[in-house]
Amino acid sequence: MPAHLMSAVFRRILPVLLTAVLFFIAGNAFPGDFRVTPIKLAFTANAKSGVITVINEGTAKMSLQISASEWTQDGKGKDVYTETADIVFYPKIMALEKGEQRVIRAGVKGPQPLREKTYRLFIEEIPERKKADEGKSQVSIVIRFAPPIFVRPLVESRSGSLEKVELAKGKLTAVVKNTGNVHAVITAVTVQARASDGREVFAKDISGWYLLNGVSRPYEAAIPRDACLGASTVEVTVKADTFTLSRTVNVLKDMCKP
Repeated sequence: MPAHLMSAVFRRILPVLLTAVLFFIAGNAFPGDFRVTPIKLAFTANAKSGVITVINEGTAKMSLQISASEWTQDGKGKDVYTETADIVFYPKIMALEKGEQRVIRAGVKGPQPLREKTYRLFIEEIPERKKADEGKSQVSIVIRFAPPIFVRPLVESRSGSLEKVELAKGKLTAVVKNTGNVHAVITAVTVQARASDGREVFAKDISGWYLLNGVSRPYEAAIPRDACLGASTVEVTVKADTFTLSRTVNVLKDMCKP
């Protein structure tokens, strides 16, 4: 598969891939392997609860611990998690035999919000410690899934804007804001520099991620000096699941100076 197609496919599945996080801990090899379905929950005024099925696909009995956190993002779009009592779920600990599957029941308390509220349900293995063979270095793999929970507002609005696009010292900065009241998934941010004859002199694709409502996130791309000096324009295109944004900057030589 061509590199640009592989990159496009990766960007589409990135939000799903990052939902499953692997944590490596020194110790004994752990044969646990599980999956969850679905990979997210959405609660509405008419459906304020749901279930997630956990399936043990490993070779031995395993234990899991479950917790819930409110999920927000800071001024740079980085994920922030805090304890919450908004999400009610059961059980908090479960044991599954090889091949067994069980469900986690989850619901949300309180009235429907005016803006979408977001949470994550963390489902993590409890590693079983065993005595390692003498002289052997082994590693435990502890798998943690964090399916998001979206509590939808009564009326949904989906939109975005480019708050700032500027080129300075050879670095292009674009600030994308989710101006809607529900989350968006940024699938790609593309930067293209072109010469006056339309020839492309630089291009870069930046992977996207969830952008929660009301949050702004900066994206940056360093343009090599020769490409910057040879460029007449730089265009930024932001593609999300619900909107597409684009803006072009006319390049002045001073913008390329360090």
